[in-house]
Amino acid sequence: MDKKKLLIVDDQVGIRILLLEVFSTEGYETFQAANGRTALEIVKVHVPDLVLLDMKIPGMDGLEILKKIKEINRDIKVIMMTAYGELDMIKEATDLGALMHFTKPFDIDEMRMAVNMQMGEGPASRFATGS
Repeated sequence: MDKKKLLIVDDQVGIRILLLEVFSTEGYETFQAANGRTALEIVKVHVPDLVLLDMKIPGMDGLEILKKIKEINRDIKVIMMTAYGELDMIKEATDLGALMHFTKPFDIDEMRMAVNMQMGEGPASRFATGS
């Protein structure tokens, strides 16, 4: 079975590295981009299942990137990340098809659970649960 593909789009290298490490160990094929142009090239070539997309990226903002991702392939899932409480932008991102958003600094375990859930790898399928 093919690995699920995850694209991380953030201009902060530390966040990209953290998320790459976390999601590589989760078993996903991970890609990263520091800007919109690179992100859209990866979307066209590799067709990720899910994109973690920062709202504020120099050059092309997250909403613009989100619109273009959805033009390329409506089925690609997108989770927004933002360091700001821009409720209007978050609402617009949701209207454009983003599934949810995380405010930085986010809880990495919550992010991991959300990504696994969206990828169809719910917590129950990965981890034994007990009391």
